[in-house]
Amino acid sequence: MGTLNKVPVSSVYVHAPFCSRRCFYCDFAVEVNSSDNLGAWTRALSGELRAVEREGVFAMSEALKTLYIGGGTPSLLGPQAMKGLAEVIGYSRLKDPELEWTAEANPETVTHDLVESWYNVGVNRMSLGVQSFDTQVLTWMGRLHGPDGAVQAVNSIKEVGIGNLNVDLIFGLPSRLKRCWRTDLLKVLELDVPHISLYGLSIEPDTPLGRSVRDGGELPVDGRQYRDEYLTAVELLGDAGYQHYEVSSFSHPGFESRHNSAYWDGSPYLGLGNSAHSYSGLYRRWNVRDWGAYNALATGTGITWEKGEHLDVASRSLEGLWLGLRTALGLLLKDLDDPQRVIVESWVQEGWSVFENGRVRLTAEGWLLLDRLTLELDGAPVG
Repeated sequence: MGTLNKVPVSSVYVHAPFCSRRCFYCDFAVEVNSSDNLGAWTRALSGELRAVEREGVFAMSEALKTLYIGGGTPSLLGPQAMKGLAEVIGYSRLKDPELEWTAEANPETVTHDLVESWYNVGVNRMSLGVQSFDTQVLTWMGRLHGPDGAVQAVNSIKEVGIGNLNVDLIFGLPSRLKRCWRTDLLKVLELDVPHISLYGLSIEPDTPLGRSVRDGGELPVDGRQYRDEYLTAVELLGDAGYQHYEVSSFSHPGFESRHNSAYWDGSPYLGLGNSAHSYSGLYRRWNVRDWGAYNALATGTGITWEKGEHLDVASRSLEGLWLGLRTALGLLLKDLDDPQRVIVESWVQEGWSVFENGRVRLTAEGWLLLDRLTLELDGAPVG
């Protein structure tokens, strides 16, 4: 892939893998340590970015539209983290007044000084990993903040002037915890934040939770409970004025995540850091997962990616269906062939989808079946 294929990207994801501890359910590419990692992180990112610029596959835009720092726990890198990152990426790329610059944080790491420093360098959106307000649940997860931690963190963020704020919650926990999901939803509504993301607990085999389920120490969540909790959230958040604009995402009008929306509409993006993915529209690649291995490569040759794949027509078609169905925008009916239209009409009869303005979109009931319905639509015989 030479310079003729250079793809301009205006959305960039940066991975900050460091955590104080690994949560019970976590399968992310994280590095558990408590040392000062900021210098190593920025040096590694600089090495990778120089290599990206040399090879000529992805070309970072002169004016980014979205920048997202995820983890891990980016806030563990401290008040100077975003300044250090800005120096790596280049301040000139961060000057667009419309730039959405998001950084993740955990409640226990949020301080007024940290938020103020990030805000002053350009961060204008934060995402807070709250997960629950239940003490027993937080302890079971391995979270380091208590029920009041989220409230204090949200107040600190708002006081500095960052009003564009997301809070993450997890549903579908083992029933033995006796977690009251409705209570958690009501508490998150009290925070008065413009964006809420909900994630069903996923049991990954190589996590402490996965091993516990395998050994019989923990039971996976009941499917009916998972469904009921999701639908309860859809109803409560909808009644509170939130728009359910994507399978996991709820926002007040105008506060949709523009960075995540770039993923969903198929825009090219660049990922920096260990385990980060990059996508050109026809090609996808991903970096080595381990921080130590990534750091060695980034500060050596700078070539940090582990594998890549060219997406054929069938893969792009399947991905287009899945991405379209996961948002409230849905799919254009005119883009579907006759057998596919028969299928989506059957979904309407089941209550899984609706037709609106020449499009088909899934209902909340349909979103619970997203993967299955996507495969069903993709497997429709060609008319």
